[in-house]
Amino acid sequence: MERAPDPRSFLPAGPWRDAVEDVPPTVLVLGGFLTSPPLYRPLRARLLRRGAAAVVVANIWTFDWLLAPARGVGPIVSRSARALATASGIAARGTSLGAPLLVVGHSAGGITARVLTAEKPFAGRRQSHAPQIGAIVTLGTPHHVATSRYAGRRISAVAARFAERTVPGAAFAPYVGYVTVASRAVVGRVDGVGRERVAWRLYQGLLHDPAATAIEGDGVVPLRSAMLDGARQIVLDDMLHSQAGGRPWYGSEPGLDIWWPAAVDAWRTALRARVGSAAAGANRGAGAAGGVDVDGDAGSADRTIEIDGPRAGAARAR
Repeated sequence: MERAPDPRSFLPAGPWRDAVEDVPPTVLVLGGFLTSPPLYRPLRARLLRRGAAAVVVANIWTFDWLLAPARGVGPIVSRSARALATASGIAARGTSLGAPLLVVGHSAGGITARVLTAEKPFAGRRQSHAPQIGAIVTLGTPHHVATSRYAGRRISAVAARFAERTVPGAAFAPYVGYVTVASRAVVGRVDGVGRERVAWRLYQGLLHDPAATAIEGDGVVPLRSAMLDGARQIVLDDMLHSQAGGRPWYGSEPGLDIWWPAAVDAWRTALRARVGSAAAGANRGAGAAGGVDVDGDAGSADRTIEIDGPRAGAARAR
């Protein structure tokens, strides 16, 4: 994506624009490679307790991921788009008042979320859903992936390279908020044993670094791979990639304590930007009609928007 997002694509529509500071987000959860919706039931419950208006988990199952090496990622993106449509319908009918969604992508689900915003076709279908998304929050997502012979990593690499080419970094900021959450819970070592050695192989498989002897990450995705340029970057010290590690993961209560407030703030900031852009456009139109140049004042409204969310507790926010 070589040009700035067109503000006209993000004009606020619906009653939420008059309740930006109060409206709660409807959340869409996009699961990671080889996951299935039941795995995210605890996360869904936690998000609802923390004030989400509703939480929709995309209907993507382990079997869908197993078929991806043969069929490609297109069917997974299409299912994710259908889940987005479902969540948008719920948002329109519920207390979100039709506000754009807050999308949480775990692992490969974070790449899927970015692909959903692309204006160029992916696997023969054009998505262009950025106007329906208020924020994208990625949890341990491998945004930067090397080519690999392993199926799961190949799948991530195809989608990640497409996203980096068509919607690089925080492509639709400030009208879409971006938060990346990563962890340094497991240090992979070339001479390590047990989990350290396994992590080393996984990290090097995703993003090869021939000079490194120790690499930080969440046990599956290296820290460097999970950082998206232009996003609010939160680095946790002790969260694992998934729920199977016997320790807290990104979606556990301690993890949510840190990244959920930043996610809501990024989402609300994006909504403010959309409303502010619409107001500035209206002022420019009125000024033009009256022969008054208001470009300077209108622009200053956007510049005063705070987009660098709060630094989160024990995390290292970058």
